[in-house]
Amino acid sequence: MKIALLGYGKMGKEIEKMANEKKHQIILKIDTLDDWAITGNELKYADVAIEFSMPDVVINNIKSCFKANVPVVVGTTGWYEQLEEIIDLCKEKKQTLFYASNFSLGVNIFFEINRKLAKLMNKYHQYEILAEETHHIEKIDAPSGTAIKLANDIIEIHSGKSKWVNKPSITPDELEIISVRHKNVPGTHIVKYGSEYDTLEIKHTAKNRKGFAEGALLAAEWVIGKKGVFQMKDMLT
Repeated sequence: MKIALLGYGKMGKEIEKMANEKKHQIILKIDTLDDWAITGNELKYADVAIEFSMPDVVINNIKSCFKANVPVVVGTTGWYEQLEEIIDLCKEKKQTLFYASNFSLGVNIFFEINRKLAKLMNKYHQYEILAEETHHIEKIDAPSGTAIKLANDIIEIHSGKSKWVNKPSITPDELEIISVRHKNVPGTHIVKYGSEYDTLEIKHTAKNRKGFAEGALLAAEWVIGKKGVFQMKDMLT
């Protein structure tokens, strides 16, 4: 598999390392506008692009992949307010987009547990709900895309919550997401249900970035030859 890496930070380097171990070929690495000017034309020779860049450049990177007729697997978050626009463009241009707030297989199992727990706890509104996410200090967006998905899934299922906030909640219908930044933390997510008598919580802790890299490469392998818009649930079910 010939891969173009769009974004060459910590995740890009981890994906490169694992791709080499799997005997894939990295034919292009783009990390700056200068890289696009010098080598961007090579994108068309890739079988797939894996995009882990920054929220301010991800949209242009996706559009460049559409223009080059290259499937793109996107792990960058912080751009979902433009998601519908990109989905419409992908369908209009008959291109391929695979996006996920988190490529870890464990996290995607965690998503399912979160939904099932929210359904069960919808009967017990004496429990207040809280979400917390902790990441490395280099992470730009807050809350994380994973925390937003956890919160949105709860809101969809639990009648006691109608919106999430990334600050102390002031009304009962708000689901508070706490964002914490520490050095060298790949990612920890917690959902808590607390009452006067006890606390119930579910937690996922990433030990390193290898799980995210593995999931992104699995998605890249899976999406080749497909057209349309896909998420992890499409690959895993």
